[in-house]
Amino acid sequence: MLLRRLSLPENNDGGGVDNAKMKGLFKSKPKTPVDLVRQTRELLLFLDLGGPDTKESKRDEKMTELSKLIRDMKQVLYGDSESEPVAEACAQLTYEFFRENTLRLLIIYLPKLNLETRKDATQIIANLQRQQVQSKLIACDYLEKNIDLMDILITGYENSDLALHYGAMLRDCIRHQTVAKYVLESEHMKKFFDYIQLPNFDIASDAAATFKELLTRHKSTVAKFLSDNYEWFFEEYNSKLLESTNYITRRQAIKLLGDMLLDRSNSAVMSRYISSRDNLRILMNLLRESSKSIQLEAFHVFKLFAANQNKPSDIVGILLANRSKLLRLFADFKTEKEDEAFEADKAQVVKEIAAL
Repeated sequence: MLLRRLSLPENNDGGGVDNAKMKGLFKSKPKTPVDLVRQTRELLLFLDLGGPDTKESKRDEKMTELSKLIRDMKQVLYGDSESEPVAEACAQLTYEFFRENTLRLLIIYLPKLNLETRKDATQIIANLQRQQVQSKLIACDYLEKNIDLMDILITGYENSDLALHYGAMLRDCIRHQTVAKYVLESEHMKKFFDYIQLPNFDIASDAAATFKELLTRHKSTVAKFLSDNYEWFFEEYNSKLLESTNYITRRQAIKLLGDMLLDRSNSAVMSRYISSRDNLRILMNLLRESSKSIQLEAFHVFKLFAANQNKPSDIVGILLANRSKLLRLFADFKTEKEDEAFEADKAQVVKEIAAL
Protein backbone atom coordinates (compact mmCIF):
# COMPACT_ATOMS: atom_id res chain seq x y z
CA MET A 1 0.00 0.00 0.00
CA LEU A 2 1.47 3.30 -1.04
CA LEU A 3 1.22 6.29 1.25
CA ARG A 4 0.94 9.57 -0.57
CA ARG A 5 2.71 12.53 0.97
CA LEU A 6 0.82 15.76 1.34
CA SER A 7 2.99 18.36 -0.32
CA LEU A 8 2.50 22.07 0.08
CA PRO A 9 3.59 24.46 -2.62
CA GLU A 10 7.00 25.80 -1.77
CA ASN A 11 6.93 29.18 -3.38
CA ASN A 12 3.77 30.74 -4.62
CA ASP A 13 1.98 33.95 -3.88
CA GLY A 14 -0.72 32.32 -1.77
CA GLY A 15 1.72 30.41 0.47
CA GLY A 16 1.85 33.08 3.17
CA VAL A 17 -1.93 33.21 3.32
CA ASP A 18 -2.22 29.42 3.55
CA ASN A 19 0.42 29.28 6.30
CA ALA A 20 -1.40 31.96 8.24
CA LYS A 21 -4.64 29.93 7.93
CA MET A 22 -2.88 26.82 9.19
CA LYS A 23 -1.48 28.71 12.18
CA GLY A 24 -4.91 30.16 12.84
CA LEU A 25 -6.34 26.65 13.14
CA PHE A 26 -3.95 25.80 15.96
CA LYS A 27 -4.12 29.16 17.74
CA SER A 28 -4.60 28.63 21.50
CA LYS A 29 -7.89 29.77 23.02
CA PRO A 30 -7.70 32.79 25.31
CA LYS A 31 -7.39 31.78 28.96
CA THR A 32 -10.50 32.07 31.13
CA PRO A 33 -10.25 33.91 34.49
CA VAL A 34 -10.25 30.51 36.23
CA ASP A 35 -7.38 29.32 33.98
CA LEU A 36 -5.36 32.42 34.83
CA VAL A 37 -5.67 31.83 38.59
CA ARG A 38 -5.00 28.09 38.40
CA GLN A 39 -1.93 28.49 36.22
CA THR A 40 -0.65 31.29 38.45
CA ARG A 41 -1.04 29.01 41.47
CA GLU A 42 0.78 26.16 39.71
CA LEU A 43 3.69 28.42 38.74
CA LEU A 44 3.98 29.89 42.24
CA LEU A 45 4.19 26.34 43.61
CA PHE A 46 6.76 25.44 40.93
CA LEU A 47 8.94 28.39 41.99
CA ASP A 48 8.69 27.20 45.57
CA LEU A 49 9.31 23.51 44.97
CA GLY A 50 11.62 23.75 41.98
CA GLY A 51 14.75 23.18 44.14
CA PRO A 52 18.38 23.93 43.29
CA ASP A 53 18.42 21.39 40.44
CA THR A 54 15.98 23.40 38.34
CA LYS A 55 17.83 24.89 35.36
CA GLU A 56 18.26 28.66 35.39
CA SER A 57 16.80 28.93 31.87
CA LYS A 58 13.73 26.89 32.88
CA ARG A 59 13.26 29.06 35.95
CA ASP A 60 13.52 32.29 33.91
CA GLU A 61 11.03 30.94 31.40
CA LYS A 62 8.52 30.12 34.15
CA MET A 63 9.07 33.52 35.78
CA THR A 64 8.30 35.28 32.48
CA GLU A 65 5.17 33.15 32.10
CA LEU A 66 4.10 33.98 35.67
CA SER A 67 4.59 37.71 35.12
CA LYS A 68 2.32 37.55 32.06
CA LEU A 69 -0.38 35.63 33.93
CA ILE A 70 -0.36 38.18 36.77
CA ARG A 71 -0.52 41.02 34.23
CA ASP A 72 -3.49 39.29 32.52
CA MET A 73 -5.30 38.88 35.87
CA LYS A 74 -4.83 42.58 36.52
CA GLN A 75 -6.34 43.33 33.10
CA VAL A 76 -9.43 41.22 33.92
CA LEU A 77 -9.96 43.17 37.15
CA TYR A 78 -9.15 46.67 35.92
CA GLY A 79 -9.85 46.50 32.19
CA ASP A 80 -7.62 48.41 29.78
CA SER A 81 -7.70 51.40 27.42
CA GLU A 82 -10.04 49.53 25.06
CA SER A 83 -12.45 47.75 27.42
CA GLU A 84 -14.01 48.01 30.87
CA PRO A 85 -13.78 45.06 33.30
CA VAL A 86 -16.58 42.48 32.93
CA ALA A 87 -18.42 41.81 36.22
CA GLU A 88 -18.87 38.08 35.58
CA ALA A 89 -15.19 37.57 34.72
CA CYS A 90 -14.16 39.50 37.86
CA ALA A 91 -16.46 37.33 40.00
CA GLN A 92 -15.05 34.10 38.49
CA LEU A 93 -11.47 35.23 39.06
CA THR A 94 -12.23 36.34 42.63
CA TYR A 95 -13.99 33.07 43.53
CA GLU A 96 -11.14 30.94 42.18
CA PHE A 97 -8.50 33.16 43.82
CA PHE A 98 -9.94 32.65 47.31
CA ARG A 99 -11.13 29.05 46.76
CA GLU A 100 -7.58 27.89 47.36
CA ASN A 101 -4.48 29.54 48.75
CA THR A 102 -3.50 31.78 45.83
CA LEU A 103 -3.46 34.90 48.03
CA ARG A 104 -1.16 33.22 50.55
CA LEU A 105 1.18 32.02 47.80
CA LEU A 106 1.30 35.45 46.16
CA ILE A 107 2.14 37.17 49.46
CA ILE A 108 4.77 34.62 50.49
CA TYR A 109 6.51 34.47 47.10
CA LEU A 110 6.32 38.20 46.38
CA PRO A 111 10.09 38.57 47.12
CA LYS A 112 10.86 36.24 44.18
CA LEU A 113 8.95 38.37 41.66
CA ASN A 114 10.46 41.27 39.72
CA LEU A 115 9.51 44.86 40.57
CA GLU A 116 6.84 45.33 37.88
CA THR A 117 5.17 42.02 38.72
CA ARG A 118 5.17 42.95 42.43
CA LYS A 119 3.36 46.16 41.53
CA ASP A 120 0.78 44.21 39.47
CA ALA A 121 0.30 41.71 42.32
CA THR A 122 -0.21 44.55 44.81
CA GLN A 123 -2.90 46.08 42.59
CA ILE A 124 -4.63 42.72 42.16
CA ILE A 125 -4.80 42.15 45.93
CA ALA A 126 -6.15 45.69 46.43
CA ASN A 127 -8.89 45.14 43.86
CA LEU A 128 -9.91 41.74 45.21
CA GLN A 129 -10.73 43.22 48.65
CA ARG A 130 -13.64 45.08 47.02
CA GLN A 131 -14.88 42.35 44.65
CA GLN A 132 -18.21 40.78 45.55
CA VAL A 133 -19.28 37.23 44.67
CA GLN A 134 -23.04 36.76 45.06
CA SER A 135 -23.17 39.99 47.09
CA LYS A 136 -20.50 38.81 49.54
CA LEU A 137 -16.99 40.16 50.13
CA ILE A 138 -15.35 36.75 50.11
CA ALA A 139 -11.90 38.29 50.68
CA CYS A 140 -13.04 39.14 54.21
CA ASP A 141 -14.08 35.53 54.94
CA TYR A 142 -10.77 34.25 53.58
CA LEU A 143 -8.68 36.68 55.63
CA GLU A 144 -10.54 35.85 58.84
CA LYS A 145 -9.52 32.21 58.35
CA ASN A 146 -5.96 33.17 57.31
CA ILE A 147 -5.39 36.09 59.66
CA ASP A 148 -1.72 35.13 60.13
CA LEU A 149 -1.10 36.70 56.70
CA MET A 150 -1.36 40.08 58.44
CA ASP A 151 1.71 39.15 60.51
CA ILE A 152 3.68 38.75 57.26
CA LEU A 153 2.41 42.03 55.81
CA ILE A 154 3.11 44.08 58.96
CA THR A 155 6.65 42.79 59.46
CA GLY A 156 7.22 43.60 55.79
CA TYR A 157 8.04 47.13 56.98
CA GLU A 158 11.35 45.67 58.18
CA ASN A 159 12.34 44.75 54.60
CA SER A 160 13.08 47.81 52.46
CA ASP A 161 12.48 45.91 49.18
CA LEU A 162 9.00 44.75 50.18
CA ALA A 163 7.78 47.42 52.62
CA LEU A 164 5.82 49.58 50.17
CA HIS A 165 4.16 46.57 48.48
CA TYR A 166 3.22 44.85 51.73
CA GLY A 167 2.17 48.19 53.25
CA ALA A 168 -0.25 48.90 50.39
CA MET A 169 -1.68 45.36 50.67
CA LEU A 170 -2.09 45.79 54.43
CA ARG A 171 -4.07 49.02 54.06
CA ASP A 172 -6.43 47.34 51.62
CA CYS A 173 -6.90 44.33 53.91
CA ILE A 174 -7.76 46.48 56.94
CA ARG A 175 -10.73 47.85 55.02
CA HIS A 176 -12.37 44.81 56.64
CA GLN A 177 -13.27 45.60 60.26
CA THR A 178 -12.41 42.15 61.64
CA VAL A 179 -8.96 42.34 60.06
CA ALA A 180 -8.33 45.85 61.44
CA LYS A 181 -9.45 44.65 64.89
CA TYR A 182 -6.90 41.81 64.74
CA VAL A 183 -4.07 44.23 63.86
CA LEU A 184 -5.09 46.76 66.54
CA GLU A 185 -5.19 44.09 69.23
CA SER A 186 -1.98 42.35 68.15
CA GLU A 187 1.51 42.90 69.54
CA HIS A 188 2.41 44.35 66.13
CA MET A 189 0.61 47.60 66.99
CA LYS A 190 3.51 48.68 69.20
CA LYS A 191 5.92 48.24 66.27
CA PHE A 192 4.26 51.07 64.33
CA PHE A 193 5.77 53.63 66.71
CA ASP A 194 9.18 52.51 65.44
CA TYR A 195 8.19 51.95 61.80
CA ILE A 196 6.92 55.56 61.60
CA GLN A 197 10.42 56.74 62.53
CA LEU A 198 12.42 54.55 60.14
CA PRO A 199 15.20 56.50 58.38
CA ASN A 200 13.78 55.64 54.93
CA PHE A 201 11.30 58.48 54.32
CA ASP A 202 9.04 56.56 51.90
CA ILE A 203 8.70 53.57 54.22
CA ALA A 204 8.15 55.76 57.31
CA SER A 205 5.43 57.70 55.43
CA ASP A 206 3.78 54.46 54.32
CA ALA A 207 3.77 53.13 57.89
CA ALA A 208 2.27 56.44 59.08
CA ALA A 209 -0.50 56.14 56.46
CA THR A 210 -1.34 52.60 57.66
CA PHE A 211 -1.23 53.72 61.32
CA LYS A 212 -3.66 56.55 60.55
CA GLU A 213 -6.01 54.19 58.69
CA LEU A 214 -6.01 51.76 61.63
CA LEU A 215 -6.91 54.57 64.06
CA THR A 216 -9.61 56.33 62.03
CA ARG A 217 -11.46 53.93 59.69
CA HIS A 218 -13.55 51.65 61.93
CA LYS A 219 -14.81 54.00 64.61
CA SER A 220 -16.39 51.61 67.14
CA THR A 221 -13.38 49.27 66.98
CA VAL A 222 -10.96 52.19 67.39
CA ALA A 223 -12.91 53.62 70.37
CA LYS A 224 -12.74 50.27 72.18
CA PHE A 225 -9.05 49.82 71.35
CA LEU A 226 -8.14 53.30 72.68
CA SER A 227 -10.19 52.81 75.86
CA ASP A 228 -8.74 49.35 76.56
CA ASN A 229 -5.15 50.35 75.76
CA TYR A 230 -5.15 53.98 76.88
CA GLU A 231 -2.14 53.88 79.25
CA TRP A 232 0.52 52.29 77.05
CA PHE A 233 -0.81 53.72 73.79
CA PHE A 234 -0.72 57.40 74.76
CA GLU A 235 2.53 56.98 76.68
CA GLU A 236 4.12 55.76 73.44
CA TYR A 237 2.24 58.30 71.33
CA ASN A 238 3.41 61.23 73.44
CA SER A 239 7.03 60.21 73.93
CA LYS A 240 7.82 58.69 70.53
CA LEU A 241 5.65 60.78 68.19
CA LEU A 242 4.57 64.12 69.71
CA GLU A 243 8.01 64.63 71.31
CA SER A 244 9.97 63.16 68.40
CA THR A 245 12.99 65.11 67.17
CA ASN A 246 11.68 64.63 63.62
CA TYR A 247 9.53 67.55 62.42
CA ILE A 248 7.42 65.46 60.00
CA THR A 249 6.70 62.86 62.70
CA ARG A 250 5.54 65.60 65.11
CA ARG A 251 3.38 67.27 62.44
CA GLN A 252 1.66 64.01 61.40
CA ALA A 253 1.18 62.95 65.03
CA ILE A 254 -0.47 66.16 66.24
CA LYS A 255 -2.79 66.17 63.21
CA LEU A 256 -3.82 62.54 63.85
CA LEU A 257 -4.28 63.22 67.58
CA GLY A 258 -6.74 66.00 66.73
CA ASP A 259 -8.61 63.72 64.32
CA MET A 260 -8.93 61.04 67.02
CA LEU A 261 -9.91 63.27 69.95
CA LEU A 262 -12.40 65.36 67.97
CA ASP A 263 -14.23 62.25 66.72
CA ARG A 264 -17.46 61.77 68.67
CA SER A 265 -16.86 58.03 68.95
CA ASN A 266 -13.79 58.79 71.09
CA SER A 267 -15.45 61.24 73.51
CA ALA A 268 -14.59 59.14 76.60
CA VAL A 269 -10.94 58.92 75.52
CA MET A 270 -10.90 62.67 74.80
CA SER A 271 -12.21 63.48 78.30
CA ARG A 272 -9.46 61.36 79.82
CA TYR A 273 -6.73 62.84 77.63
CA ILE A 274 -7.61 66.48 78.43
CA SER A 275 -7.57 65.80 82.17
CA SER A 276 -3.81 65.10 82.17
CA ARG A 277 -1.28 67.79 83.08
CA ASP A 278 1.47 65.90 81.20
CA ASN A 279 -0.60 65.99 78.03
CA LEU A 280 -1.23 69.71 78.49
CA ARG A 281 2.50 70.36 78.93
CA ILE A 282 3.25 68.59 75.62
CA LEU A 283 0.52 70.56 73.83
CA MET A 284 1.79 73.89 75.17
CA ASN A 285 5.29 73.06 73.92
CA LEU A 286 3.84 72.30 70.47
CA LEU A 287 2.02 75.66 70.52
CA ARG A 288 5.45 77.33 70.79
CA GLU A 289 6.84 75.56 67.68
CA SER A 290 8.18 77.73 64.87
CA SER A 291 6.13 75.70 62.36
CA LYS A 292 2.75 77.32 61.72
CA SER A 293 1.17 74.00 60.67
CA ILE A 294 2.21 72.30 63.94
CA GLN A 295 1.04 75.34 65.94
CA LEU A 296 -2.36 75.25 64.25
CA GLU A 297 -2.89 71.51 64.75
CA ALA A 298 -1.74 71.85 68.39
CA PHE A 299 -4.28 74.64 68.87
CA HIS A 300 -7.12 72.35 67.77
CA VAL A 301 -6.20 69.95 70.60
CA PHE A 302 -5.31 72.68 73.14
CA LYS A 303 -8.77 74.27 72.74
CA LEU A 304 -10.27 71.06 74.18
CA PHE A 305 -8.29 71.60 77.41
CA ALA A 306 -9.36 75.27 77.58
CA ALA A 307 -13.03 74.59 76.80
CA ASN A 308 -13.36 71.75 79.33
CA GLN A 309 -15.92 72.89 81.91
CA ASN A 310 -14.69 70.29 84.42
CA LYS A 311 -10.98 71.11 84.43
CA PRO A 312 -9.01 69.33 87.17
CA SER A 313 -7.33 71.76 89.59
CA ASP A 314 -3.80 71.00 88.32
CA ILE A 315 -4.89 71.88 84.75
CA VAL A 316 -6.36 75.18 86.01
CA GLY A 317 -3.11 75.84 87.88
CA ILE A 318 -0.95 75.37 84.77
CA LEU A 319 -3.22 77.58 82.63
CA LEU A 320 -3.21 80.30 85.33
CA ALA A 321 0.58 80.20 85.69
CA ASN A 322 0.95 80.62 81.91
CA ARG A 323 -2.05 82.89 81.32
CA SER A 324 -0.18 86.03 80.23
CA LYS A 325 2.12 84.04 77.88
CA LEU A 326 -0.84 82.25 76.32
CA LEU A 327 -2.83 85.47 75.84
CA ARG A 328 0.20 87.12 74.16
CA LEU A 329 0.66 84.07 71.92
CA PHE A 330 -2.99 84.05 70.81
CA ALA A 331 -3.00 87.82 70.17
CA ASP A 332 -0.60 87.26 67.24
CA PHE A 333 -1.89 83.81 66.31
CA LYS A 334 -3.33 83.84 62.77
CA THR A 335 -3.95 81.43 59.89
CA GLU A 336 -2.53 82.12 56.43
CA LYS A 337 -6.03 82.41 54.96
CA GLU A 338 -8.99 84.00 56.66
CA ASP A 339 -10.83 81.35 58.67
CA GLU A 340 -13.97 82.33 60.55
CA ALA A 341 -14.27 79.04 62.44
CA PHE A 342 -10.66 79.33 63.66
CA GLU A 343 -11.17 82.94 64.76
CA ALA A 344 -14.32 81.96 66.68
CA ASP A 345 -12.47 79.08 68.39
CA LYS A 346 -9.55 81.35 69.27
CA ALA A 347 -11.88 84.00 70.74
CA GLN A 348 -13.53 81.33 72.90
CA VAL A 349 -10.17 80.00 74.13
CA VAL A 350 -8.96 83.52 74.99
CA LYS A 351 -12.21 84.16 76.85
CA GLU A 352 -11.88 80.90 78.86
CA ILE A 353 -8.25 81.62 79.84
CA ALA A 354 -8.91 85.28 80.72
CA ALA A 355 -11.83 84.24 82.95
CA LEU A 356 -9.79 81.75 85.01
